[in-house]
Amino acid sequence: MNAIGPEQGPRRGGHLVRAGRYVPTGGVWLGRLFAPLGQRVLDRIDRGLDRGSLEAWLPDGSTRLLGGRAPGPECVVHLRQWRALARLALSGSVGWFRAWDAGEWDSPDPVPLFALFMANARTLGGVARARGPLRWLAHGVHKLRANSRRRSRQNIAFHYDLGNDFYALWLDAGMNYSSALFDGGAENLEAAQIAKIDAALDRLDLADGQRLLEIGCGWGGLAERALERAAIRYYGLTLSAEQQAYAQQRLDAARAQVHLTDYRDAEGEYDAIASIEMVEAVGQEYWPDYSAAIHRLLKPGGKAVVQYIAIDDAIFERYAASADFIQTYVFPGGMLISESRFRATAERAGLEWGDVRAFGQDYARTLRIWRERFDAAIEDGRLPPAFDAAFVRLWRYYLMYCEGGFAGGGIWVAQVTLARPS
Repeated sequence: MNAIGPEQGPRRGGHLVRAGRYVPTGGVWLGRLFAPLGQRVLDRIDRGLDRGSLEAWLPDGSTRLLGGRAPGPECVVHLRQWRALARLALSGSVGWFRAWDAGEWDSPDPVPLFALFMANARTLGGVARARGPLRWLAHGVHKLRANSRRRSRQNIAFHYDLGNDFYALWLDAGMNYSSALFDGGAENLEAAQIAKIDAALDRLDLADGQRLLEIGCGWGGLAERALERAAIRYYGLTLSAEQQAYAQQRLDAARAQVHLTDYRDAEGEYDAIASIEMVEAVGQEYWPDYSAAIHRLLKPGGKAVVQYIAIDDAIFERYAASADFIQTYVFPGGMLISESRFRATAERAGLEWGDVRAFGQDYARTLRIWRERFDAAIEDGRLPPAFDAAFVRLWRYYLMYCEGGFAGGGIWVAQVTLARPS
């Protein structure tokens, strides 16, 4: 890879790199003391691997095979220092990232490793999750970022206002930052993103003259397609100033409006609502507000489509009790949904839940393509020089981490239709 160029102007993305500085991982002060206990951590991992295998190259030069009992993801990890296992045992995925960033472990391909841990998340239990005071600290920092009206705007800006030029480097031409849908024969990312949008819009049966609201409109990809398909009026909501400017510029102002407005403050009545991978930015305590807003803004008899990322119900409580790498470094205030819990919340709000379609492996493929495009932008020297090497490492790890999660099957993406009865 070409070196990242010298910084010109304000540094960009540094706030992501610094985001975990208040969450100690225990590696520095337990690294040497942990060496005699490292094998015990590996024992626990070995016992928890029902499928797949991990070939571990240890700091003393020996190797050890973990798992291997049934087919599944296969990976190789080079442990350079026992400290990496200390960080994993005490701080879970946050510590594991810090260990990788510090060069305490590496792998020819980390994606199968992340897939392995996700595929065995039920049986691994708390092996790779923060514990004790460090878990409480990480969770406390995460709670401070809860998505109140004021904080939600800050959380969205933290991630989405890195710059439209940055996202344009590796997203598709339509600027869709959500899973594509390759099922049905789409051969490239652009076609698969359109297929995803069409699948969502097909649920809404939009007719000329109707009004469509999109909660979390991104850069306007769905809006543009919806306006092509029918002579509708479109209204988009976002909390990102960068997204608002981009979307409003690409859309026909006579038919589309994009507002910098929180979903809780939206007004009006709409024939249909779309919300594509926005609910993950809501947080569990605000699921009732989100569901109530959809019910309030939909006309009786209207339908909404929600595309969401869910995590296995069996591990949701452990996940929700701490803060993982994504929540700490990438999406402050974010939370994947528990499908059963979120469905119950939507139904209590008076919405009918139906026609769920899951396509988690399509997200793994989408993320792989994004990473390939991101790497190509770096190789070609197209990444703005204000992004330094530390940010590049973080972002690449984020894309690999997510790809492995979807490949492992413990998280998935789905579309659901929510209807307001007449």
